Amino acid sequence: MGKQHYFLNFNQSIMKKLKQVPKWVTVMAITLLIPFLAFAAGPADVVTIDVNNAPVTKVLQQIEKQTSYRFSYKEKDVKSVRNVTARFRKTPVTKVLDEIFKGTGMEYKVLSPKLIAITKRSEPAPVKEQVKKSAASRRITGRVEDELGEPLPGALVKCVGAENVSVAADAEGDFTLTVPSGVNKLLVSYIGMQPQTVAAGDDVTVIMKVANSSLDEVVVVGYGVQKKVNVTGAVSMVDEKTFTARPVGNVSQALQGAIPGLNLSTTTAGGQLNATMSMNVRGTGTIGNGSVADPLILIDGIEGNINTLNPNDIESVSVLKDAAASSIYGARAAFGVVLVTTKSGTKGKINVSYSGDMRFSSATSLPNYTNSLEWAAFFNEAQYNENGGYVFDDITLERMRKFRNGEYTDPTQSEYYGVVEGVNGHWSRYQTAFADTRWFDVFYRDNAPQTQHNISLSGGNDRVTWLISGSYLYQEGLMRYRPDTNRRFTTNAKIGAKLTDWARVDYNVKWNRTDYEQPEQMDGLFFHNIARRWPQMPVKDPNGHYTFNTEIQNIVEGGRSKSKGDMFSQQIRFTFNPVKDWNIVVEGANRINHSMNRSWHLPIISWYMDNTPTAPTERSSASQSRSHTNYWSVNIFSDYSLSIGKHNGKLLVGMNYEKYSVDGMSGSGYALNSNDKPFISQATEDFRASDSFNHRATAGYFARFNYDYEGRYLFEANVRYDGSSRFVGPKRWAWFPSFSLGWNIARERFFEGLTSYVNTLKPRVSWGKLGNTSSAYSSFWDWYPFFQQQGVGIENSALIIDGKRQNTASLPGIINNALTWEKVSTINVGLDWGMFNNRLTGEFNWFSRDTKDMIGPAPVLSFVLGADAPRANNCDLRTRGWELEVRWNDRIGNVNYGARFNISDTRTKILNYPYNGNFGEQKITSYYNGKNLGEIWGYTTEGIANSDEQMEAWLADNKPNWGSNWRAGDIMYRDLNDDGKVSPGNSTLDDHGDLRVIGNSTPRYRFGINLNAEWKGIDFSVFFQGVMKRDYWFGNEPYFWGASGGMWQSCVFVEHLDYWSPDNQDAYYPLPYFSNTKNKQTQTRYLQDASYIRCKNMQLGYSLPRNLIRKIGMTNCRIYVSVDNLFTCSKMSSVFDPEALSGSNGAGKLYPLTRTWAAGVSLNF
Repeated sequence: MGKQHYFLNFNQSIMKKLKQVPKWVTVMAITLLIPFLAFAAGPADVVTIDVNNAPVTKVLQQIEKQTSYRFSYKEKDVKSVRNVTARFRKTPVTKVLDEIFKGTGMEYKVLSPKLIAITKRSEPAPVKEQVKKSAASRRITGRVEDELGEPLPGALVKCVGAENVSVAADAEGDFTLTVPSGVNKLLVSYIGMQPQTVAAGDDVTVIMKVANSSLDEVVVVGYGVQKKVNVTGAVSMVDEKTFTARPVGNVSQALQGAIPGLNLSTTTAGGQLNATMSMNVRGTGTIGNGSVADPLILIDGIEGNINTLNPNDIESVSVLKDAAASSIYGARAAFGVVLVTTKSGTKGKINVSYSGDMRFSSATSLPNYTNSLEWAAFFNEAQYNENGGYVFDDITLERMRKFRNGEYTDPTQSEYYGVVEGVNGHWSRYQTAFADTRWFDVFYRDNAPQTQHNISLSGGNDRVTWLISGSYLYQEGLMRYRPDTNRRFTTNAKIGAKLTDWARVDYNVKWNRTDYEQPEQMDGLFFHNIARRWPQMPVKDPNGHYTFNTEIQNIVEGGRSKSKGDMFSQQIRFTFNPVKDWNIVVEGANRINHSMNRSWHLPIISWYMDNTPTAPTERSSASQSRSHTNYWSVNIFSDYSLSIGKHNGKLLVGMNYEKYSVDGMSGSGYALNSNDKPFISQATEDFRASDSFNHRATAGYFARFNYDYEGRYLFEANVRYDGSSRFVGPKRWAWFPSFSLGWNIARERFFEGLTSYVNTLKPRVSWGKLGNTSSAYSSFWDWYPFFQQQGVGIENSALIIDGKRQNTASLPGIINNALTWEKVSTINVGLDWGMFNNRLTGEFNWFSRDTKDMIGPAPVLSFVLGADAPRANNCDLRTRGWELEVRWNDRIGNVNYGARFNISDTRTKILNYPYNGNFGEQKITSYYNGKNLGEIWGYTTEGIANSDEQMEAWLADNKPNWGSNWRAGDIMYRDLNDDGKVSPGNSTLDDHGDLRVIGNSTPRYRFGINLNAEWKGIDFSVFFQGVMKRDYWFGNEPYFWGASGGMWQSCVFVEHLDYWSPDNQDAYYPLPYFSNTKNKQTQTRYLQDASYIRCKNMQLGYSLPRNLIRKIGMTNCRIYVSVDNLFTCSKMSSVFDPEALSGSNGAGKLYPLTRTWAAGVSLNF
């Protein structure tokens, strides 16, 4: 009885906890369980048949409908079989086939759990062909199909032992090949399929199976490739499917959430057409002064900008996350490497591919403006609570009511437009206007058009392969008036030639052009201002002019900003193979970037009521800047592989050299001669010009050794000797090693009994140390920290001599010639697994990364020195976290389906940060030893007081040391240190009063879920991305509070109307105040839960049957619809998009993210 009570209580406890789980977590868990339920169910293998004098093909069709089997046969052979009469009830398929083919001269063979081949008895069975011995070459024919019997055009068929003899299957999947004497086997390969080795017999049918094992795939690593099953570092990879048909503007948007540990976040640019996402691998890497922790991005081996690529050109993206995987790249790779491989040509006939789409974008979310009466009531309440006054008088309120009711019907009267006569000859504005304008609807539009087109041609033979591709992207932004636009043009060309049996050359050239244009005043201040434009202000005045000082006039009548960028890169690579398994690679690359930014400002004028203009109060101006970057790279390396029995080894040695040079020029001028030609040459006043030139270089020598014993015991060691031009003397060069071990337990003899369930089980561990020399390169010190700098000024002195200010110079700073590398050490422990014939695969990683000797603040020296002390290597940081990825791929009947789930987490702590004084005297807002980055300190609150008496009783023991006139509707703060008052103390570690750590703004548990299915040419996929835990504090932001920062900074959205009043005591917000911040102290009540899940992409497509499209020369035709950012679930205030919080002028004040619908087509010829 006791046990029963125990289990009953236990179950009740579990149920209570389950009820607390968010619904979307439950849905996600159920979704991920679907593949396992399907696996448990299994396919049926018995059928019921009832036919009378029917063709054999009808029996086969009935079997296909009732089971997961598909048949492969020659139609003319099966049609020659007599009609059959048969009745079977729940009979095994094999028994049915035995009966209907008895005495027919036909036989069948089960090639896989999904495919049965039917042939004549006189012919050899598919795949198991017997080869007749022949001393002479012979001509054979065959066919390549998938598991459904569909032909695979372009499949490559090679002769084993004579690999230079090969052929590609035609559009029907058929091939004809002249096989040299002595060749007994063929190797057949096809993208996305497992390679098959078959006997080289005539009329062979090769059945290709889907390569559903990510552990068997080849991943790109530093200076080469490896089978993932043999990788001992932390490496993740995605293929071209990640980018297929996604209506995104750049590659980084498609990668968000796709790879665990690769973190991409929206910047303050929000959803602007030219915006890119910030990127890091495994969280914060450095807080060093001037340092950056960006990953190294290599595109076909050349450092570059991933967002300049056409997503359709990408074949794969690999992310090297730990030191063991990335250390071969040395100082550039301290915080991970992103390796992008673009598509190349393949042997076979010329393949022409085209894809194009039409897109329409709208904002994912916009704040919901109140109407003019609601806005006025809120403002009057805030003003009354502030000082007993009001903003809108009764006359204006009555006019608002009439305007909203449509009572002003005469267009000749100013009231029709929401204004009356104002002061100084102007129409009324703000407090005396009474229109009803939703300014977000005025500025932003829905369904902004966009389009993209891609075309590529590729082909080759045994000696030469080639590819040429091009793309065009055109986007219009959300701005309703004079919209922002973006154009991108890309070309990519690759050619590879086999010069001799021991030498090969590959040449790659890329070109990218971007043209972006926007209104000149569409900057951070614009997004700050549009919510402050009161709805009482009309769009146009009675004379048809745009209302002055409402941004719309600036957008329509003001200047423009244009930016253009050209990128040209070329790469040549020679590969020599003097003897078997010895490769020598010599590679050179050059990239040139040229950018130009041009803008002009035009003065805005206002209009009097009598339709005469006012004099402009500002000057017109024009400015332009240009930048030219030249990048050179040389890589020379050699590798040699050797196998002795079960021992396999590979040694790689090489060197790398890189040089950057950047020069720029800018100029500006004022008072243009003509607004129609807004160029600097038309300026008449205040000409200014400047230029700059900077350069840097790195060099490195590296070696890597790989060893494995029978694929069971794996070892890898790397060493790199790096030098950087940013350091001098003995600090310029440094050694950086790494080591890793792996053990594939599934290949041990004692594990043989489990190999039918567990195909791979590989624990691994790695350690490595790298140096970081990366910088923001935004100042002279970033480029040349070893040079003294002396500030100079032109005519800027406070002293005036003969009526002129004098030139000035300041005392040069002190340099630190001991400045050296930040050192990044990483420990990684991981586990890779593959189960159920590798249908279920995954990996788990735990890591700890220490960044030491970060560049921190200068030490405090005596003032008698007369100059500031230089920065030094004096800070340490630690980031710890874990990553999990699980993949399932399978097939049930005609349905192929898959699921992919990844999740990662990181936390960062400061280990050492200099402070000149007692530890406890440090401010809680500063960096200090032991601090977790992202900490939010705040007060604990009880709630909102519902009466003056309740507030008075509360203040008796919990009175804040700020604010006054506490009353009903105000926040009740809690005294935590029992001193009878609420205060921040000195806001130091030793004395922080009632402040506590109440949250952390670091995004935790980032995840991605990808589900896909395909049935008879119809495909569907959905991709979710999100963050499971994040706290966020908005400070005194008007977007959150409504009334904040004074009347002219405040705004009113629908959410803000839920404020406390005697009639609304369950309100979310307290009493509104314009300037009083007593209720807006950092606190638990208004700490936001910024976690979210977003449907990043949903896609539905249909591929036309091949037997239909091949008649017009096509090998593939897919039409699809796709949508990005379809919906979002979040507990955060609905004013904000949880993915776009930080604008340059305040929270939420940025260009909206977009929901994009696309319809497109993909063709192959």
